[in-house]
Amino acid sequence: MRHLFRPAAVLLAMVTGPALHAEAFAQSYAVRSQGPWTLAPSNDAPGCFMTREYAGDGGTTLLFGLDADGQNHLSVMNDNWSIKPKDRLTLDFRLSSRRYAKQAAIGMASNGKRGFVTRFAPKFTTDLATSKFLYIDRGDVPVARLTLDGSAPAVAELKRCIAAVSARPVAGATAGRGDETVPKDPFSRDRNRQSHKHR
Repeated sequence: MRHLFRPAAVLLAMVTGPALHAEAFAQSYAVRSQGPWTLAPSNDAPGCFMTREYAGDGGTTLLFGLDADGQNHLSVMNDNWSIKPKDRLTLDFRLSSRRYAKQAAIGMASNGKRGFVTRFAPKFTTDLATSKFLYIDRGDVPVARLTLDGSAPAVAELKRCIAAVSARPVAGATAGRGDETVPKDPFSRDRNRQSHKHR
């Protein structure tokens, strides 16, 4: 999560990265369920996400992503919402023990749903794990009233996912280094000239 706002497809499914990266992360950590939450690795950066679908009018989707470097993003979407991609707005988020007021967010769309995405300070991850609900408001207008049951074990599993996908690139880089005497480009013109000199 190098930028605050990612493409919508990345936020919802994390499948826009190169196929080889997706395969590598999938081998490190398989998609799984933890209570009402689904967890999966991200393939565009070392990290993972947890998502949940809520019944009700429009069907709300909540997705929380966390990178290995501690950066996070939260997106919420609904079939009925008219927010447009790239719309900028300010929202208030209230958890059981903390409120995040006037949080900057930006509109997005994915798989027929529209919504918004925002990023929080690192402490939000702990707040999410220890809270029973997430209320979102746009001024005096309620946006969402979401329960967070099962968020504690889901966040714990999220961190295990991150540990799994973070370890793989390091091991792969070491294993694939090979003989350091092999030049980066053995077919370059300079290498050809050196080869002729040694004949």
